[in-house]
Amino acid sequence: MKLDLLVLAVHPDDAELGCSGTIIKYIKQGKKVGIVDFTKGELGTRGTVETRAEESRNASAIMGIHARENIGIRDGFFKNDETHQLEVIKMIRKYQPEIILTNALYDRHPDHGRASDLASDAIFLSGLRKIETALDGVAQQPWRPRLTLQYIQDTYIKPDIIIDISEQMEQKIEAIRAFKTQFDSPNEDEPQTYISTPGFLQSVIARAREMGKNIGVEYGEGFTSRKLLGVDSLFDLR
Repeated sequence: MKLDLLVLAVHPDDAELGCSGTIIKYIKQGKKVGIVDFTKGELGTRGTVETRAEESRNASAIMGIHARENIGIRDGFFKNDETHQLEVIKMIRKYQPEIILTNALYDRHPDHGRASDLASDAIFLSGLRKIETALDGVAQQPWRPRLTLQYIQDTYIKPDIIIDISEQMEQKIEAIRAFKTQFDSPNEDEPQTYISTPGFLQSVIARAREMGKNIGVEYGEGFTSRKLLGVDSLFDLR
């Protein structure tokens, strides 16, 4: 399946937290959108691999995405090396997206910045025809998206572009809450974490309000770019 938009996320729930408003927005516009999670989130303090997988399926249904898979690299210990780059390249070539959204350039969680670098390198290499990959025994063709952006996660990074998600905000929060073991869900059998407190989810909402304020709307999601962006018309800018 060829996708219009592919989200690369190192942990299940990164896409929901970072850019699910944008995902939902473009799905409602008829675009085909998918997510590739790098790890199963097995080092997460709360929940299990099995519960995270179920929560991912529930969040995917809420967003209405067209494809989601997990390449199962090692949470916390993966490297930006040839082995891992090739796994990501296979996914890029499989889905041939026009646009890719990836993890933040840097963040509180060290996996996020490392995954962003891994994705960036894999995206470039995916366009080189002399790098050969195959999926299910079938040779893949080179592919490089025309645009790559990084969603902003816990650490504030000044965005290069902000997308209005005011109409999608309620559904975004619903998708985040699908990860019941992780967010705003009291459980005496498991320890409280940085992201499980009610205050964390409120900070996600506050960030969206802050982003939206910058472009004169109620809620927004911010993105960065590793290269300069161009527009066809100044009259399209807010």
